[in-house]
Amino acid sequence: MNVSKITMAHGSGGRDSAELMRDIFGRHFANEVLDRLEDGAVLPPSPESLVVSTDSFVVTPIEFRGGDIGKLSVCGTVNDVLMMGAIPEYLTCGFILEEGLDIAVLDRIAMSMAAAAREADVLIVAGDTKVVEGRNNGLMINTTGIGTLRDRSAHPSAANARPGDVVIVSGNLGDHHACILSARMGIANNIGSDCAILCEMADSLLNNDIDVHVMRDVTRGGLGTVLNEIANASGQVVELSEQEIPVDAEVRDFCGIMGLDPLYMGNEGKLVAIVPQAQAERALDLMRAAEAGRHARAIGKVIGADVNVGRGSVVMRTKIGGTRRVDVLFGEGLPRIC
Repeated sequence: MNVSKITMAHGSGGRDSAELMRDIFGRHFANEVLDRLEDGAVLPPSPESLVVSTDSFVVTPIEFRGGDIGKLSVCGTVNDVLMMGAIPEYLTCGFILEEGLDIAVLDRIAMSMAAAAREADVLIVAGDTKVVEGRNNGLMINTTGIGTLRDRSAHPSAANARPGDVVIVSGNLGDHHACILSARMGIANNIGSDCAILCEMADSLLNNDIDVHVMRDVTRGGLGTVLNEIANASGQVVELSEQEIPVDAEVRDFCGIMGLDPLYMGNEGKLVAIVPQAQAERALDLMRAAEAGRHARAIGKVIGADVNVGRGSVVMRTKIGGTRRVDVLFGEGLPRIC
């Protein structure tokens, strides 16, 4: 391309748009479906049920320690499909480009998306771009993921938590949230995003006879909000052990300074799995064998209805032996982390 920044002409549908498609997206996302340059993608027929998820990404800054908005957009949507017990296969992506965005930045982000898609073994099969006047964000992305359900008769669901089940989280909480907040505020530290594809860990659980009752990625709203959603959907009570909640030491110190609670901080490479007690140790071993799950830990259990707190609740056994209610996140979990 003979220009260094996005201009309004790149959204015209003419020569500049075609060059952008060819030199950036076509170069990084090339595959036999996308290369046809049709208005849509004709996908192979599937005998299995399809799972579809869509998400939009508006994070600032668009490049951060451990990732960028491109990697984030692939990880976020692929992980949502995985959590339904499906095998991710295809992605579509829509780009809102702001006038003045550096072409070199867009190229890096497209390259990052392509690398994440290869890691997840998914094809980017359709997309769209729009150019708007600058609003100081630079770039926003929407991705839609399509996958095939592994087992129609039994797949993970928030409604499936059962009394006696063990709650496992795949690693340290709050890394992504702390990374983005540090970048926004200009705070120097070594905290990096946990942005990651969770295919290896999900495949290990679902392909090795683990009866995964619930599987959810722990993103906006944090673990506290996600577990409340699970408790509410299943009508059970989830009991956590405060001393088992995993948080990196630097993130814990950051939270102490900023007055943040890791239970409500967003993550982009963590999942929570709820499995029968008899299978919990094996599930932990499988999760820890995956790079993204090396810090996996059992953090609590499902205890059924509790007359003291009511159905659909989350409680915490504190380090000093007390009990407190863990509610959902109220208000906006600043900053916007995805």
